[in-house]
Amino acid sequence: MNDIFTPEEQKKLLKIARQAIEEYLKTGKIKKFEIKGKLKEKRAVFVTLKNGDELRGCIGHLEAYQPLNEAVSEMAVAAAVNDNRFLPVTLEELPEIKIEISALSLMEKIDNISKIKLGKHGVMIKNGSCGGTFLPEVAEHFNYNLEEFCNSLCSHKAGLPTDCWRDHQTEIYIFTSYKINE
Repeated sequence: MNDIFTPEEQKKLLKIARQAIEEYLKTGKIKKFEIKGKLKEKRAVFVTLKNGDELRGCIGHLEAYQPLNEAVSEMAVAAAVNDNRFLPVTLEELPEIKIEISALSLMEKIDNISKIKLGKHGVMIKNGSCGGTFLPEVAEHFNYNLEEFCNSLCSHKAGLPTDCWRDHQTEIYIFTSYKINE
């Protein structure tokens, strides 16, 4: 699944994420990285931080509006210090943190949840001004079946009624995620 990036490119992205967090924790500034090639392509990205098996932060964006190297740098810092579910990561804790980068494909609008392949597709649901997203690994992590996955996305992530995915006004999008792990 990581065949869109060479091993060297994967290492470079992980290095960018780690150095960006370290620099921000030391100086309060987001470091800029000069990159060429594929890592300059615009891509949507999420960065997930874990300490052992515990989630420590996860932030990203679903639109490919900036070069991948910049998105990784910014989202790594945001996951470390701006995920309001957690206290900010400290410089002392950073060596224990493992980084995971999820580079996302373009969104594809679907008209039926039967098109969702659990474990392969991430899903975004929108209805009015509310919406939410689950990355592909959420289904596997919680051992959800398709209905449980969609119900949880609606109610827990989007703040919508549990079965909002049945509403014809709800928009459902799928995407794939290319993972890069430390």
